[in-house]
Amino acid sequence: MTVVFGEYGGRYVPETLIPALDELERGWRAAQDDDAFSAELDHLRTTYAGRPTPLTLAERFAPGKRIYLKREDLLHTGAHKLNNALGQAVLARRLGKHRIVAETGAGQHGVATATVCARFGLECVVYMGEEDMRRQQPNVERMGLLGAEVCPVDFGTKTLKEATSEAIRDWITNVESTHYLIGSCVGPAPYPEIVRELQRVLGDEAREQILAAAGRLPEAVVACVGGGSNAIGLFYGFLGDREVRIVGVEAAGAASLGTGRVGVLHGARSSVLADEDGQIADAHSISAGLDYPGVGATDEEALAAFRDLTRTEGIIPALEPAHALARARELDEELILVGLSGRGDKDLAEALRHLT
Repeated sequence: MTVVFGEYGGRYVPETLIPALDELERGWRAAQDDDAFSAELDHLRTTYAGRPTPLTLAERFAPGKRIYLKREDLLHTGAHKLNNALGQAVLARRLGKHRIVAETGAGQHGVATATVCARFGLECVVYMGEEDMRRQQPNVERMGLLGAEVCPVDFGTKTLKEATSEAIRDWITNVESTHYLIGSCVGPAPYPEIVRELQRVLGDEAREQILAAAGRLPEAVVACVGGGSNAIGLFYGFLGDREVRIVGVEAAGAASLGTGRVGVLHGARSSVLADEDGQIADAHSISAGLDYPGVGATDEEALAAFRDLTRTEGIIPALEPAHALARARELDEELILVGLSGRGDKDLAEALRHLT
Protein backbone atom coordinates (compact mmCIF):
# COMPACT_ATOMS: atom_id res chain seq x y z
CA MET A 1 0.00 0.00 0.00
CA THR A 2 1.49 3.34 -1.06
CA VAL A 3 0.25 6.27 1.00
CA VAL A 4 0.90 9.78 -0.31
CA PHE A 5 -0.08 13.22 0.93
CA GLY A 6 -0.04 15.29 -2.23
CA GLU A 7 3.52 14.95 -3.49
CA TYR A 8 4.87 13.66 -0.15
CA GLY A 9 5.13 10.22 1.41
CA GLY A 10 5.01 6.92 -0.44
CA ARG A 11 7.47 4.04 -0.57
CA TYR A 12 10.80 4.32 -2.33
CA VAL A 13 12.61 1.25 -1.03
CA PRO A 14 14.30 -1.89 -2.39
CA GLU A 15 11.94 -4.68 -3.41
CA THR A 16 13.24 -6.82 -0.55
CA LEU A 17 11.57 -4.46 1.95
CA ILE A 18 8.12 -4.41 0.34
CA PRO A 19 6.97 -7.67 2.03
CA ALA A 20 8.17 -6.35 5.41
CA LEU A 21 6.28 -3.08 4.92
CA ASP A 22 3.18 -4.99 3.84
CA GLU A 23 3.46 -7.15 6.96
CA LEU A 24 3.88 -4.03 9.11
CA GLU A 25 0.86 -2.42 7.44
CA ARG A 26 -1.33 -5.47 8.11
CA GLY A 27 -0.10 -5.75 11.69
CA TRP A 28 -0.67 -2.06 12.36
CA ARG A 29 -4.24 -2.16 10.98
CA ALA A 30 -5.00 -5.24 13.06
CA ALA A 31 -3.58 -3.62 16.19
CA GLN A 32 -5.67 -0.50 15.67
CA ASP A 33 -8.81 -2.65 15.56
CA ASP A 34 -7.82 -4.70 18.62
CA ASP A 35 -8.98 -3.41 22.00
CA ALA A 36 -6.30 -5.52 23.68
CA PHE A 37 -3.56 -3.53 21.93
CA SER A 38 -5.04 -0.22 23.08
CA ALA A 39 -5.53 -1.53 26.62
CA GLU A 40 -1.94 -2.78 26.87
CA LEU A 41 -0.55 0.48 25.52
CA ASP A 42 -2.70 2.60 27.85
CA HIS A 43 -1.57 0.50 30.81
CA LEU A 44 2.09 0.95 29.88
CA ARG A 45 1.66 4.67 29.37
CA THR A 46 0.20 5.21 32.84
CA THR A 47 2.08 2.66 34.97
CA TYR A 48 5.47 2.66 33.20
CA ALA A 49 5.87 5.87 31.21
CA GLY A 50 4.13 8.24 33.63
CA ARG A 51 1.33 9.70 31.51
CA PRO A 52 -0.37 12.08 31.49
CA THR A 53 2.44 14.62 31.63
CA PRO A 54 1.46 17.99 33.16
CA LEU A 55 1.02 21.43 31.66
CA THR A 56 3.11 24.13 33.35
CA LEU A 57 2.62 27.89 33.09
CA ALA A 58 6.01 29.57 32.58
CA GLU A 59 5.25 32.63 34.71
CA ARG A 60 8.55 34.53 34.41
CA PHE A 61 10.06 33.39 31.11
CA ALA A 62 8.18 35.84 28.84
CA PRO A 63 6.61 38.81 30.68
CA GLY A 64 3.30 39.85 29.14
CA LYS A 65 2.56 36.41 27.75
CA ARG A 66 1.04 33.22 29.09
CA ILE A 67 3.23 30.41 27.81
CA TYR A 68 2.17 26.92 28.85
CA LEU A 69 4.68 24.09 28.53
CA LYS A 70 3.63 20.54 27.68
CA ARG A 71 6.09 18.75 29.95
CA GLU A 72 7.37 15.73 28.03
CA ASP A 73 10.64 16.25 29.87
CA LEU A 74 8.88 14.59 32.82
CA LEU A 75 8.06 11.42 30.90
CA HIS A 76 10.12 8.32 31.76
CA THR A 77 13.50 8.57 29.94
CA GLY A 78 13.14 12.36 29.78
CA ALA A 79 11.53 12.93 26.39
CA HIS A 80 8.48 12.32 24.22
CA LYS A 81 10.27 9.58 22.26
CA LEU A 82 9.04 6.91 24.70
CA ASN A 83 5.44 7.28 23.45
CA ASN A 84 6.37 5.94 20.04
CA ALA A 85 8.93 3.40 21.25
CA LEU A 86 6.44 1.73 23.58
CA GLY A 87 3.80 1.42 20.89
CA GLN A 88 6.16 0.06 18.27
CA ALA A 89 7.69 -2.41 20.72
CA VAL A 90 4.25 -3.82 21.51
CA LEU A 91 3.56 -3.97 17.77
CA ALA A 92 6.88 -5.72 17.07
CA ARG A 93 6.06 -8.41 19.62
CA ARG A 94 2.70 -8.97 17.91
CA LEU A 95 4.60 -9.44 14.63
CA GLY A 96 6.95 -12.00 16.21
CA LYS A 97 10.08 -9.85 15.88
CA HIS A 98 12.71 -10.38 18.58
CA ARG A 99 15.35 -7.94 17.33
CA ILE A 100 14.97 -4.15 17.19
CA VAL A 101 17.10 -1.77 15.16
CA ALA A 102 16.87 2.02 15.49
CA GLU A 103 18.55 5.26 14.53
CA THR A 104 19.19 8.15 16.88
CA GLY A 105 20.52 11.70 16.72
CA ALA A 106 20.21 13.41 20.08
CA GLY A 107 20.12 9.98 21.65
CA GLN A 108 16.66 10.25 23.20
CA HIS A 109 15.05 7.91 20.68
CA GLY A 110 17.95 5.53 21.17
CA VAL A 111 17.46 5.65 24.94
CA ALA A 112 13.70 5.14 24.57
CA THR A 113 14.27 2.19 22.23
CA ALA A 114 16.87 0.64 24.53
CA THR A 115 14.48 1.15 27.45
CA VAL A 116 11.54 -0.67 25.87
CA CYS A 117 13.83 -3.46 24.64
CA ALA A 118 15.08 -3.93 28.20
CA ARG A 119 11.46 -3.92 29.40
CA PHE A 120 10.39 -6.62 26.93
CA GLY A 121 13.61 -8.63 26.59
CA LEU A 122 14.29 -7.71 22.96
CA GLU A 123 17.70 -7.51 21.27
CA CYS A 124 18.52 -3.87 20.55
CA VAL A 125 20.93 -2.29 18.04
CA VAL A 126 21.11 1.50 17.75
CA TYR A 127 22.99 3.37 15.01
CA MET A 128 24.37 6.79 15.93
CA GLY A 129 26.72 9.19 14.15
CA GLU A 130 30.10 9.72 15.77
CA GLU A 131 29.52 13.49 15.97
CA ASP A 132 26.25 12.92 17.82
CA MET A 133 27.97 10.41 20.09
CA ARG A 134 30.49 13.10 21.00
CA ARG A 135 27.76 15.66 21.72
CA GLN A 136 25.49 13.22 23.55
CA GLN A 137 27.84 11.01 25.54
CA PRO A 138 25.48 10.65 28.54
CA ASN A 139 22.83 9.10 26.29
CA VAL A 140 25.39 6.76 24.74
CA GLU A 141 26.24 5.57 28.24
CA ARG A 142 22.55 5.16 29.13
CA MET A 143 21.94 3.00 26.07
CA GLY A 144 24.88 0.79 26.97
CA LEU A 145 23.65 0.37 30.53
CA LEU A 146 20.24 -0.64 29.17
CA GLY A 147 21.85 -3.42 27.15
CA ALA A 148 21.78 -1.89 23.67
CA GLU A 149 24.58 -2.24 21.15
CA VAL A 150 25.43 1.28 19.97
CA CYS A 151 27.00 1.21 16.49
CA PRO A 152 28.98 4.35 15.57
CA VAL A 153 28.57 5.75 12.05
CA ASP A 154 31.73 7.41 10.77
CA PHE A 155 30.92 8.75 7.29
CA GLY A 156 29.29 11.91 5.92
CA THR A 157 28.31 14.39 8.61
CA LYS A 158 28.37 11.55 11.16
CA THR A 159 24.91 12.56 12.38
CA LEU A 160 21.27 11.45 12.11
CA LYS A 161 21.01 11.25 8.31
CA GLU A 162 23.85 8.74 8.09
CA ALA A 163 22.65 6.82 11.17
CA THR A 164 19.27 6.37 9.50
CA SER A 165 20.91 5.09 6.32
CA GLU A 166 22.86 2.49 8.30
CA ALA A 167 19.77 1.37 10.22
CA ILE A 168 17.94 0.82 6.93
CA ARG A 169 20.86 -1.26 5.59
CA ASP A 170 20.73 -3.41 8.72
CA TRP A 171 16.98 -3.87 8.35
CA ILE A 172 17.34 -4.97 4.73
CA THR A 173 19.90 -7.59 5.79
CA ASN A 174 17.93 -8.92 8.78
CA VAL A 175 14.35 -8.24 7.77
CA GLU A 176 12.94 -11.63 8.82
CA SER A 177 13.83 -11.25 12.50
CA THR A 178 14.08 -7.48 12.85
CA HIS A 179 11.67 -4.58 13.32
CA TYR A 180 13.00 -1.16 12.41
CA LEU A 181 11.75 1.15 15.15
CA ILE A 182 11.79 4.53 13.40
CA GLY A 183 11.69 7.40 15.87
CA SER A 184 10.85 10.33 13.59
CA CYS A 185 8.01 11.14 11.25
CA VAL A 186 10.03 9.89 8.28
CA GLY A 187 10.50 6.78 6.20
CA PRO A 188 8.25 4.76 3.93
CA ALA A 189 4.54 4.25 4.61
CA PRO A 190 3.11 3.29 7.06
CA TYR A 191 5.82 4.66 9.39
CA PRO A 192 4.81 8.36 9.38
CA GLU A 193 1.23 7.41 10.24
CA ILE A 194 2.34 5.02 12.99
CA VAL A 195 4.55 7.68 14.58
CA ARG A 196 1.75 10.26 14.35
CA GLU A 197 -0.80 7.98 15.99
CA LEU A 198 1.55 6.96 18.79
CA GLN A 199 2.57 10.59 19.46
CA ARG A 200 -0.89 12.16 19.17
CA VAL A 201 -1.33 11.54 22.89
CA LEU A 202 0.66 14.78 23.22
CA GLY A 203 -1.91 16.89 21.41
CA ASP A 204 -4.92 15.07 22.84
CA GLU A 205 -3.75 15.60 26.41
CA ALA A 206 -2.56 19.16 25.87
CA ARG A 207 -5.86 20.24 24.30
CA GLU A 208 -7.85 19.05 27.32
CA GLN A 209 -5.33 20.46 29.77
CA ILE A 210 -5.15 23.97 28.38
CA LEU A 211 -8.94 24.19 28.15
CA ALA A 212 -9.04 23.31 31.85
CA ALA A 213 -6.19 25.66 32.81
CA ALA A 214 -6.95 28.71 30.65
CA GLY A 215 -10.62 28.22 29.88
CA ARG A 216 -10.02 28.40 26.14
CA LEU A 217 -7.81 27.15 23.35
CA PRO A 218 -4.37 28.69 22.88
CA GLU A 219 -3.87 31.35 20.24
CA ALA A 220 -0.73 29.55 19.05
CA VAL A 221 0.81 26.10 19.42
CA VAL A 222 4.58 25.95 18.93
CA ALA A 223 6.93 22.97 18.56
CA CYS A 224 10.44 22.38 17.29
CA VAL A 225 10.74 20.48 14.01
CA GLY A 226 13.57 18.13 13.12
CA GLY A 227 12.37 14.64 12.29
CA GLY A 228 8.89 15.79 13.28
CA SER A 229 7.62 13.31 15.88
CA ASN A 230 7.11 15.86 18.66
CA ALA A 231 5.52 18.41 16.32
CA ILE A 232 3.15 16.04 14.54
CA GLY A 233 1.96 14.63 17.87
CA LEU A 234 1.32 18.02 19.46
CA PHE A 235 -0.13 19.68 16.36
CA TYR A 236 -2.54 16.84 15.60
CA GLY A 237 -4.71 17.77 18.57
CA PHE A 238 -5.34 21.26 17.14
CA LEU A 239 -5.56 20.73 13.37
CA GLY A 240 -9.33 21.20 13.39
CA ASP A 241 -9.18 24.49 15.28
CA ARG A 242 -8.87 27.26 12.72
CA GLU A 243 -8.45 29.93 15.37
CA VAL A 244 -5.25 28.26 16.62
CA ARG A 245 -2.03 29.26 14.85
CA ILE A 246 0.33 26.29 14.45
CA VAL A 247 4.04 27.17 14.38
CA GLY A 248 6.83 24.70 13.64
CA VAL A 249 10.32 26.00 14.45
CA GLU A 250 13.29 24.63 12.54
CA ALA A 251 16.96 25.16 13.27
CA ALA A 252 18.22 27.95 11.00
CA GLY A 253 20.94 25.70 9.61
CA ALA A 254 18.51 22.87 8.84
CA ALA A 255 15.44 24.70 7.59
CA SER A 256 14.34 22.32 4.85
CA LEU A 257 10.65 23.12 5.23
CA GLY A 258 11.32 26.79 4.70
CA THR A 259 14.11 26.61 2.11
CA GLY A 260 14.24 23.00 0.92
CA ARG A 261 12.96 21.18 -2.15
CA VAL A 262 11.00 18.00 -2.73
CA GLY A 263 13.19 14.91 -2.90
CA VAL A 264 13.43 11.28 -1.86
CA LEU A 265 15.19 10.55 1.42
CA HIS A 266 15.09 7.33 3.44
CA GLY A 267 12.26 5.74 1.53
CA ALA A 268 9.80 8.62 1.13
CA ARG A 269 9.32 11.87 -0.75
CA SER A 270 9.79 14.80 1.58
CA SER A 271 11.05 18.37 1.75
CA VAL A 272 14.82 18.14 1.99
CA LEU A 273 17.95 20.24 1.83
CA ALA A 274 19.52 19.45 -1.54
CA ASP A 275 21.85 20.97 -4.12
CA GLU A 276 21.00 21.69 -7.76
CA ASP A 277 21.84 18.07 -8.70
CA GLY A 278 19.45 16.70 -6.09
CA GLN A 279 22.20 15.55 -3.72
CA ILE A 280 21.23 15.80 -0.05
CA ALA A 281 23.02 18.74 1.54
CA ASP A 282 24.48 18.85 5.02
CA ALA A 283 22.40 20.38 7.80
CA HIS A 284 23.66 22.12 10.91
CA SER A 285 22.30 22.82 14.35
CA ILE A 286 23.81 22.98 17.80
CA SER A 287 21.00 20.54 18.64
CA ALA A 288 21.76 16.97 17.59
CA GLY A 289 18.03 16.33 17.20
CA LEU A 290 17.35 19.09 14.67
CA ASP A 291 20.11 18.55 12.09
CA TYR A 292 18.12 16.09 10.00
CA PRO A 293 17.93 17.53 6.43
CA GLY A 294 14.41 16.36 5.76
CA VAL A 295 12.45 18.67 7.81
CA GLY A 296 14.24 28.58 12.40
CA ALA A 297 15.85 29.66 15.17
CA THR A 298 19.60 30.24 15.29
CA ASP A 299 22.00 28.52 17.67
CA GLU A 300 22.41 31.78 19.59
CA GLU A 301 18.65 32.26 20.03
CA ALA A 302 18.18 28.67 21.18
CA LEU A 303 21.02 28.98 23.69
CA ALA A 304 19.52 32.19 25.08
CA ALA A 305 16.13 30.50 25.55
CA PHE A 306 17.86 27.48 27.12
CA ARG A 307 19.57 29.75 29.65
CA ASP A 308 16.54 31.94 30.31
CA LEU A 309 14.04 29.14 30.95
CA THR A 310 16.52 27.55 33.33
CA ARG A 311 17.03 30.76 35.30
CA THR A 312 13.44 32.02 35.34
CA GLU A 313 11.49 28.76 35.76
CA GLY A 314 13.92 26.23 37.19
CA ILE A 315 13.39 23.99 34.15
CA ILE A 316 16.38 22.94 32.02
CA PRO A 317 15.05 22.23 28.50
CA ALA A 318 16.67 20.18 25.80
CA LEU A 319 18.22 22.26 23.04
CA GLU A 320 15.58 21.06 20.56
CA PRO A 321 12.56 22.69 22.30
CA ALA A 322 14.77 25.66 23.19
CA HIS A 323 14.37 26.61 19.51
CA ALA A 324 10.59 26.60 19.94
CA LEU A 325 10.86 28.63 23.15
CA ALA A 326 13.01 31.22 21.38
CA ARG A 327 10.33 31.83 18.77
CA ALA A 328 7.35 31.57 21.14
CA ARG A 329 8.29 34.65 23.13
CA GLU A 330 8.57 36.67 19.91
CA LEU A 331 5.07 35.85 18.63
CA ASP A 332 2.30 38.43 18.69
CA GLU A 333 -0.07 36.00 20.41
CA GLU A 334 -0.53 36.17 24.20
CA LEU A 335 -1.73 32.65 25.09
CA ILE A 336 0.75 30.12 23.71
CA LEU A 337 1.29 26.40 24.13
CA VAL A 338 4.84 25.11 23.63
CA GLY A 339 5.89 21.49 23.36
CA LEU A 340 8.74 20.96 25.83
CA SER A 341 9.79 17.74 24.16
CA GLY A 342 12.66 16.79 26.45
CA ARG A 343 14.92 17.73 29.33
CA GLY A 344 18.36 19.24 28.95
CA ASP A 345 20.59 16.84 30.87
CA LYS A 346 21.99 15.43 27.63
CA ASP A 347 22.86 18.92 26.34
CA LEU A 348 24.60 20.41 29.37
CA ALA A 349 28.16 19.92 28.16
CA GLU A 350 27.42 21.26 24.67
CA ALA A 351 25.39 24.22 25.95
CA LEU A 352 27.88 25.20 28.63
CA ARG A 353 30.70 25.02 26.11
CA HIS A 354 28.99 27.78 24.10
CA LEU A 355 27.53 29.80 26.99
CA THR A 356 30.81 30.25 28.90
